[in-house]
Amino acid sequence: MADLPETGTGTAAARGTGARATPRADSYAAFWPIYLREHARPATRAVHFFGTALGLLMLAAALVTGIWWLVLAALVSGYFFAWLSHALIERNRPATFTYPAWSLVSDFRMFFLWLAGKLEPELKRHGVGS
Repeated sequence: MADLPETGTGTAAARGTGARATPRADSYAAFWPIYLREHARPATRAVHFFGTALGLLMLAAALVTGIWWLVLAALVSGYFFAWLSHALIERNRPATFTYPAWSLVSDFRMFFLWLAGKLEPELKRHGVGS
């Protein structure tokens, strides 16, 4: 992975006119560290977690109440807060646009690692500062 472009915040690319594109990955194993690096700032992860938790609560409410539009609201919530954090905090392009399925899986993986108290060791293992 040494040939991957730098993805940390504050790079010239991040300060430029366009958001940095997600580096290419040929497997999910290669994508996961890239995903973590694109969520290097704790504030980015916090906004992601808020959107994911809100989305999951809305899905649960939709199941309990049968109010179908809560499913749509859950999707909007999850993506809105994630994209907002990338635009305003991390200043990069969300991986959703390049790897939609892997990005969705990784969002939940990161969220549940955080809930279990195992995210910090995972970040450190992949060289992502917190």
